[in-house]
Amino acid sequence: MMAETRASHWAMVGITVMRVLVGWHFLYEGLAKLTADSWSAAGFMKQSRGPFAGFFRWLASDPTMLAYSDTITMWGLSIVGACLILGLFTRLASLGGIGFLMLFYLCNPPFIGYFYTIPSEGSYLIVNKNLVELAALVVIFATGSGTFAGIDRIVHGLWVRKPRLARA
Repeated sequence: MMAETRASHWAMVGITVMRVLVGWHFLYEGLAKLTADSWSAAGFMKQSRGPFAGFFRWLASDPTMLAYSDTITMWGLSIVGACLILGLFTRLASLGGIGFLMLFYLCNPPFIGYFYTIPSEGSYLIVNKNLVELAALVVIFATGSGTFAGIDRIVHGLWVRKPRLARA
């Protein structure tokens, strides 16, 4: 029993570290886009080669939809990142991150026959960094590591009622 408890404790420490690292990546990407003079997702979406290329190209071609997409991406990445780092609304932040990563993955998937024309940092087939980070967020979601080490621990304690002792 003691070894199992110790193992699960260290597993949660590892998952918490992973949560903070993934959170940092999201926060940094969001802030970099927010502080850039003229960042837009238009180039990424116009280069779409995935099964939903028509949808992404349509988003990029409509100025109103592109503006919404850019705003949602910049602020969404920043908020998801901050929440993951702090362990605040961890499961909700994980779902938000999974949604973003799924969209990024589907926009330019590393499938045979789909070639993303903007240079990337590696050669991929089916599995790329978006899919790996998405899998990490699934683990973070499943474990709710914010209740282990994060503000969720406090929030959870405020909302969960503790059974009262019956008065004699």
